[in-house]
Amino acid sequence: MVSMNRKSDCWDNASMERFWEILKNELVRHRKFRTRQHVIQETTEYVEIFYNRQRKQERLGYLSPAAFTQQYYENLIAA
Repeated sequence: MVSMNRKSDCWDNASMERFWEILKNELVRHRKFRTRQHVIQETTEYVEIFYNRQRKQERLGYLSPAAFTQQYYENLIAA
């Protein structure tokens, strides 16, 4: 994997590593998928519908990423 930061910075991939951990815990573990297409469909639905639009995240003030983004742009317009 190519690092996107300076040499010896162990935190450069931390956010993606955390995302993959969450994805595995919430979607993949303890499930059996019928086909590769089923895996792709379930993963896409998880990310696009649940993770981005519904799942509340502590670091975003208990908002979903979509709600946080919407609130950010509403605040920009109001300012």
